[in-house]
Amino acid sequence: MKYRVLGRTGLKVSEVGFGGWAVGGNAHGNSYGPTDDPTSVAAVRRAVELGCNFFDTADVYGWGHSEEVLGEALAGHRDDVYIATKVGGDFYHGGVRLNFDPGYLAFALERSLTRLRTDRVDLYQLHNPPAEMMADPGTYEALEALKAENKILHYGVSIHEPFEGHLCIEAGKPEALQVPFSLFRQEWIDELFDAAHRAGVGIIAREPLGNGFLAGKIAPTAKFPPGDIREHWPAGMVAGRSLAARTLATALATNGRMPAQAALRFVLAFPEVSTAIPGCKTPAHAEENLAASEAPALTRDEIARARDLYARGFGL
Repeated sequence: MKYRVLGRTGLKVSEVGFGGWAVGGNAHGNSYGPTDDPTSVAAVRRAVELGCNFFDTADVYGWGHSEEVLGEALAGHRDDVYIATKVGGDFYHGGVRLNFDPGYLAFALERSLTRLRTDRVDLYQLHNPPAEMMADPGTYEALEALKAENKILHYGVSIHEPFEGHLCIEAGKPEALQVPFSLFRQEWIDELFDAAHRAGVGIIAREPLGNGFLAGKIAPTAKFPPGDIREHWPAGMVAGRSLAARTLATALATNGRMPAQAALRFVLAFPEVSTAIPGCKTPAHAEENLAASEAPALTRDEIARARDLYARGFGL
Protein backbone atom coordinates (compact mmCIF):
# COMPACT_ATOMS: atom_id res chain seq x y z
CA MET A 1 0.00 0.00 0.00
CA LYS A 2 1.21 3.48 -0.88
CA TYR A 3 0.37 6.56 1.16
CA ARG A 4 -0.28 10.22 0.39
CA VAL A 5 -0.67 13.35 2.51
CA LEU A 6 -4.26 14.61 2.88
CA GLY A 7 -3.78 18.26 2.03
CA ARG A 8 -2.76 20.55 4.84
CA THR A 9 -4.10 18.15 7.48
CA GLY A 10 -0.71 16.45 7.28
CA LEU A 11 -2.37 13.04 7.72
CA LYS A 12 -0.53 10.33 5.77
CA VAL A 13 -3.39 8.22 4.41
CA SER A 14 -3.52 5.07 2.31
CA GLU A 15 -4.11 6.04 -1.31
CA VAL A 16 -6.89 3.45 -1.40
CA GLY A 17 -9.19 3.83 1.58
CA PHE A 18 -12.38 2.10 2.69
CA GLY A 19 -15.77 3.59 1.84
CA GLY A 20 -18.27 2.67 4.53
CA TRP A 21 -21.57 3.53 2.82
CA ALA A 22 -22.38 -0.03 1.76
CA VAL A 23 -21.69 -1.67 5.13
CA GLY A 24 -24.43 0.46 6.67
CA GLY A 25 -26.88 -2.16 5.43
CA ASN A 26 -30.33 -1.93 3.92
CA ALA A 27 -32.60 -1.47 6.93
CA HIS A 28 -33.35 2.16 6.08
CA GLY A 29 -32.75 2.20 2.33
CA ASN A 30 -30.29 4.64 0.76
CA SER A 31 -28.01 1.65 0.45
CA TYR A 32 -26.12 -0.67 -1.86
CA GLY A 33 -28.30 -3.63 -0.97
CA PRO A 34 -28.36 -6.10 1.91
CA THR A 35 -25.25 -6.85 3.95
CA ASP A 36 -24.12 -9.39 6.50
CA ASP A 37 -22.52 -7.77 9.54
CA PRO A 38 -19.90 -10.46 10.27
CA THR A 39 -18.84 -10.28 6.62
CA SER A 40 -18.70 -6.48 6.80
CA VAL A 41 -16.53 -6.62 9.93
CA ALA A 42 -14.27 -9.13 8.21
CA ALA A 43 -13.96 -6.80 5.21
CA VAL A 44 -12.84 -3.90 7.43
CA ARG A 45 -10.33 -6.08 9.26
CA ARG A 46 -8.96 -7.46 6.00
CA ALA A 47 -8.48 -3.90 4.77
CA VAL A 48 -6.44 -3.09 7.88
CA GLU A 49 -4.29 -6.18 7.27
CA LEU A 50 -3.62 -4.97 3.73
CA GLY A 51 -2.41 -1.54 4.84
CA CYS A 52 -5.56 0.55 4.58
CA ASN A 53 -5.54 3.24 7.26
CA PHE A 54 -8.32 5.57 6.06
CA PHE A 55 -11.92 4.63 6.80
CA ASP A 56 -14.72 6.93 5.69
CA THR A 57 -18.36 6.73 6.71
CA ALA A 58 -21.32 8.95 7.62
CA ASP A 59 -23.72 8.86 10.52
CA VAL A 60 -26.70 8.59 8.16
CA TYR A 61 -25.41 5.39 6.50
CA GLY A 62 -27.75 2.80 7.94
CA TRP A 63 -28.78 5.42 10.50
CA GLY A 64 -25.61 4.87 12.49
CA HIS A 65 -25.06 1.24 11.56
CA SER A 66 -22.02 1.82 9.34
CA GLU A 67 -20.32 3.60 12.22
CA GLU A 68 -21.21 0.71 14.54
CA VAL A 69 -19.65 -1.79 12.12
CA LEU A 70 -16.47 0.28 11.90
CA GLY A 71 -16.37 0.72 15.66
CA GLU A 72 -16.52 -3.03 16.19
CA ALA A 73 -14.09 -3.90 13.40
CA LEU A 74 -11.48 -1.29 14.31
CA ALA A 75 -11.44 -2.04 18.03
CA GLY A 76 -7.81 -2.54 18.95
CA HIS A 77 -6.62 -0.66 15.87
CA ARG A 78 -7.80 2.87 16.67
CA ASP A 79 -4.34 4.41 16.91
CA ASP A 80 -3.29 2.75 13.64
CA VAL A 81 -6.00 4.25 11.45
CA TYR A 82 -7.77 7.48 10.58
CA ILE A 83 -11.55 7.66 10.81
CA ALA A 84 -13.60 10.13 8.82
CA THR A 85 -17.33 10.55 9.21
CA LYS A 86 -19.96 13.01 8.05
CA VAL A 87 -22.81 14.93 9.61
CA GLY A 88 -25.87 16.79 8.39
CA GLY A 89 -28.43 14.12 7.58
CA ASP A 90 -30.56 14.32 10.73
CA PHE A 91 -32.30 10.95 11.15
CA TYR A 92 -32.93 11.34 14.87
CA HIS A 93 -36.16 13.28 14.69
CA GLY A 94 -38.36 11.38 12.23
CA GLY A 95 -37.27 10.66 8.67
CA VAL A 96 -34.14 12.37 7.38
CA ARG A 97 -33.66 16.11 6.99
CA LEU A 98 -30.70 18.41 6.55
CA ASN A 99 -29.52 19.90 9.82
CA PHE A 100 -26.30 21.87 10.25
CA ASP A 101 -27.24 23.84 13.35
CA PRO A 102 -24.27 24.13 15.74
CA GLY A 103 -26.11 22.41 18.55
CA TYR A 104 -27.04 19.54 16.27
CA LEU A 105 -23.45 19.08 15.07
CA ALA A 106 -22.27 18.67 18.66
CA PHE A 107 -25.20 16.35 19.48
CA ALA A 108 -24.58 14.15 16.43
CA LEU A 109 -20.83 14.00 17.02
CA GLU A 110 -21.27 12.58 20.52
CA ARG A 111 -23.42 9.79 19.12
CA SER A 112 -20.95 9.10 16.32
CA LEU A 113 -18.11 8.86 18.83
CA THR A 114 -20.10 6.32 20.86
CA ARG A 115 -20.85 4.16 17.82
CA LEU A 116 -17.25 4.39 16.56
CA ARG A 117 -15.92 3.54 20.04
CA THR A 118 -13.50 6.44 20.02
CA ASP A 119 -12.87 9.78 21.69
CA ARG A 120 -12.15 11.73 18.51
CA VAL A 121 -12.78 11.79 14.77
CA ASP A 122 -9.78 12.47 12.56
CA LEU A 123 -11.85 14.15 9.85
CA TYR A 124 -15.39 15.45 10.41
CA GLN A 125 -17.19 16.42 7.22
CA LEU A 126 -20.31 18.41 6.53
CA HIS A 127 -22.44 16.07 4.42
CA ASN A 128 -23.57 17.90 1.28
CA PRO A 129 -24.66 21.17 2.91
CA PRO A 130 -26.51 23.86 0.93
CA ALA A 131 -24.20 25.85 -1.34
CA GLU A 132 -25.01 29.12 0.42
CA MET A 133 -23.43 27.75 3.60
CA MET A 134 -20.17 26.70 1.98
CA ALA A 135 -18.64 30.13 1.35
CA ASP A 136 -19.70 31.54 4.73
CA PRO A 137 -16.81 31.36 7.24
CA GLY A 138 -19.44 31.38 9.98
CA THR A 139 -20.56 27.93 8.87
CA TYR A 140 -17.35 26.49 10.26
CA GLU A 141 -17.38 28.15 13.69
CA ALA A 142 -19.11 25.16 15.28
CA LEU A 143 -16.48 22.84 13.77
CA GLU A 144 -13.71 25.07 15.11
CA ALA A 145 -15.25 24.76 18.57
CA LEU A 146 -15.31 20.96 18.32
CA LYS A 147 -11.72 21.06 17.12
CA ALA A 148 -10.73 23.14 20.13
CA GLU A 149 -12.17 20.39 22.35
CA ASN A 150 -10.05 17.80 20.48
CA LYS A 151 -13.19 15.88 19.58
CA ILE A 152 -12.37 16.37 15.91
CA LEU A 153 -8.85 16.88 14.61
CA HIS A 154 -9.66 18.21 11.12
CA TYR A 155 -12.77 19.00 9.10
CA GLY A 156 -13.93 19.12 5.53
CA VAL A 157 -16.98 19.12 3.27
CA SER A 158 -18.60 16.50 1.06
CA ILE A 159 -19.84 18.13 -2.16
CA HIS A 160 -21.58 17.31 -5.43
CA GLU A 161 -20.32 19.89 -7.96
CA PRO A 162 -17.02 21.71 -8.67
CA PHE A 163 -18.46 25.18 -8.05
CA GLU A 164 -19.25 24.08 -4.49
CA GLY A 165 -15.60 23.21 -3.99
CA HIS A 166 -14.64 26.74 -4.99
CA LEU A 167 -17.08 28.15 -2.44
CA CYS A 168 -15.46 26.05 0.29
CA ILE A 169 -11.96 27.05 -0.79
CA GLU A 170 -12.95 30.74 -0.79
CA ALA A 171 -14.09 30.39 2.82
CA GLY A 172 -10.55 29.30 3.66
CA LYS A 173 -11.64 26.83 6.33
CA PRO A 174 -12.15 23.22 5.12
CA GLU A 175 -8.98 21.14 4.93
CA ALA A 176 -10.44 18.44 2.67
CA LEU A 177 -13.14 18.05 0.04
CA GLN A 178 -14.87 14.78 -0.71
CA VAL A 179 -15.97 14.62 -4.35
CA PRO A 180 -17.56 11.99 -6.64
CA PHE A 181 -14.56 11.58 -8.94
CA SER A 182 -14.38 8.62 -11.31
CA LEU A 183 -14.00 7.72 -14.96
CA PHE A 184 -17.69 8.66 -15.23
CA ARG A 185 -17.21 12.08 -13.61
CA GLN A 186 -13.99 13.68 -14.80
CA GLU A 187 -15.02 17.33 -14.68
CA TRP A 188 -13.14 17.82 -11.40
CA ILE A 189 -9.80 17.54 -13.20
CA ASP A 190 -10.26 20.79 -15.13
CA GLU A 191 -12.65 22.59 -12.81
CA LEU A 192 -11.35 22.11 -9.26
CA PHE A 193 -8.05 20.29 -8.80
CA ASP A 194 -5.72 23.23 -9.44
CA ALA A 195 -7.55 25.46 -6.97
CA ALA A 196 -7.61 22.74 -4.32
CA HIS A 197 -3.88 22.11 -4.73
CA ARG A 198 -3.05 25.82 -4.39
CA ALA A 199 -5.14 26.03 -1.23
CA GLY A 200 -3.63 22.88 0.31
CA VAL A 201 -7.04 21.20 0.35
CA GLY A 202 -6.93 17.40 0.19
CA ILE A 203 -9.20 15.60 -2.28
CA ILE A 204 -11.03 12.43 -1.25
CA ALA A 205 -12.45 10.62 -4.27
CA ARG A 206 -15.75 8.98 -3.37
CA GLU A 207 -17.68 6.67 -5.70
CA PRO A 208 -14.47 5.99 -7.67
CA LEU A 209 -16.09 2.84 -9.06
CA GLY A 210 -19.10 4.75 -10.39
CA ASN A 211 -21.65 3.26 -7.97
CA GLY A 212 -20.20 -0.18 -8.61
CA PHE A 213 -20.49 -0.19 -12.40
CA LEU A 214 -16.79 0.31 -13.09
CA ALA A 215 -15.97 -3.02 -11.44
CA GLY A 216 -17.39 -4.45 -14.66
CA LYS A 217 -19.79 -6.92 -13.06
CA ILE A 218 -23.17 -5.21 -13.56
CA ALA A 219 -25.14 -6.31 -16.62
CA PRO A 220 -26.98 -3.80 -18.86
CA THR A 221 -30.29 -5.39 -17.78
CA ALA A 222 -29.48 -5.45 -14.05
CA LYS A 223 -32.21 -4.93 -11.48
CA PHE A 224 -31.52 -3.79 -7.92
CA PRO A 225 -33.27 -4.73 -4.66
CA PRO A 226 -35.61 -2.41 -2.73
CA GLY A 227 -33.69 0.22 -0.79
CA ASP A 228 -30.69 0.16 -3.13
CA ILE A 229 -30.02 3.69 -4.40
CA ARG A 230 -29.95 2.29 -7.96
CA GLU A 231 -33.36 0.59 -7.68
CA HIS A 232 -35.26 3.37 -9.44
CA TRP A 233 -32.61 4.40 -11.94
CA PRO A 234 -34.04 4.41 -15.47
CA ALA A 235 -33.27 1.26 -17.45
CA GLY A 236 -31.42 3.34 -20.03
CA MET A 237 -29.17 4.80 -17.36
CA VAL A 238 -28.28 1.35 -16.01
CA ALA A 239 -27.62 0.00 -19.50
CA GLY A 240 -25.58 3.05 -20.47
CA ARG A 241 -23.35 2.85 -17.40
CA SER A 242 -22.85 -0.88 -17.88
CA LEU A 243 -21.89 -0.49 -21.53
CA ALA A 244 -19.62 2.50 -20.79
CA ALA A 245 -17.90 0.43 -18.10
CA ARG A 246 -17.28 -2.35 -20.63
CA THR A 247 -15.77 0.12 -23.07
CA LEU A 248 -13.49 1.50 -20.38
CA ALA A 249 -12.49 -1.96 -19.23
CA THR A 250 -11.48 -2.87 -22.77
CA ALA A 251 -9.29 0.23 -22.91
CA LEU A 252 -7.77 0.11 -19.42
CA ALA A 253 -8.12 -3.34 -17.84
CA THR A 254 -4.82 -4.45 -19.35
CA ASN A 255 -1.36 -5.32 -18.02
CA GLY A 256 -2.86 -7.48 -15.29
CA ARG A 257 -5.31 -4.87 -13.97
CA MET A 258 -8.86 -5.91 -13.16
CA PRO A 259 -11.55 -3.38 -14.21
CA ALA A 260 -11.97 -2.02 -10.67
CA GLN A 261 -8.23 -1.60 -10.33
CA ALA A 262 -8.01 0.20 -13.68
CA ALA A 263 -10.76 2.58 -12.54
CA LEU A 264 -8.94 3.27 -9.29
CA ARG A 265 -5.61 3.74 -11.08
CA PHE A 266 -7.25 6.44 -13.21
CA VAL A 267 -8.39 8.32 -10.11
CA LEU A 268 -4.97 7.91 -8.50
CA ALA A 269 -3.21 9.18 -11.63
CA PHE A 270 -3.93 12.70 -10.39
CA PRO A 271 -1.65 13.78 -7.54
CA GLU A 272 -4.28 16.18 -6.20
CA VAL A 273 -6.20 13.09 -5.02
CA SER A 274 -5.05 12.00 -1.57
CA THR A 275 -7.19 8.88 -1.35
CA ALA A 276 -9.92 7.01 -3.22
CA ILE A 277 -12.59 5.33 -1.09
CA PRO A 278 -14.32 2.50 -2.97
CA GLY A 279 -17.07 0.71 -1.12
CA CYS A 280 -16.26 -2.74 0.25
CA LYS A 281 -18.88 -5.24 1.46
CA THR A 282 -16.71 -8.37 1.64
CA PRO A 283 -13.07 -9.30 2.26
CA ALA A 284 -12.82 -10.17 -1.45
CA HIS A 285 -13.91 -6.63 -2.36
CA ALA A 286 -11.27 -5.23 0.00
CA GLU A 287 -8.56 -7.40 -1.52
CA GLU A 288 -9.46 -6.50 -5.10
CA ASN A 289 -9.77 -2.77 -4.42
CA LEU A 290 -6.73 -2.35 -2.22
CA ALA A 291 -4.56 -4.24 -4.70
CA ALA A 292 -5.01 -1.23 -7.00
CA SER A 293 -2.28 0.55 -5.05
CA GLU A 294 0.24 -2.00 -6.34
CA ALA A 295 -1.29 -2.43 -9.79
CA PRO A 296 0.57 -0.90 -12.75
CA ALA A 297 -0.08 2.82 -13.17
CA LEU A 298 -1.93 3.91 -16.28
CA THR A 299 0.27 5.19 -19.07
CA ARG A 300 -0.13 8.70 -20.46
CA ASP A 301 -1.74 7.21 -23.54
CA GLU A 302 -4.24 5.25 -21.42
CA ILE A 303 -5.15 8.36 -19.43
CA ALA A 304 -5.59 10.31 -22.67
CA ARG A 305 -7.78 7.50 -24.02
CA ALA A 306 -9.97 7.60 -20.91
CA ARG A 307 -10.26 11.39 -21.15
CA ASP A 308 -11.22 11.12 -24.81
CA LEU A 309 -13.84 8.45 -24.17
CA TYR A 310 -15.38 10.65 -21.46
CA ALA A 311 -15.42 13.67 -23.76
CA ARG A 312 -17.20 11.63 -26.42
CA GLY A 313 -19.77 10.13 -24.06
CA PHE A 314 -18.06 6.73 -24.17
CA GLY A 315 -19.30 6.23 -27.71
CA LEU A 316 -22.90 5.67 -26.63
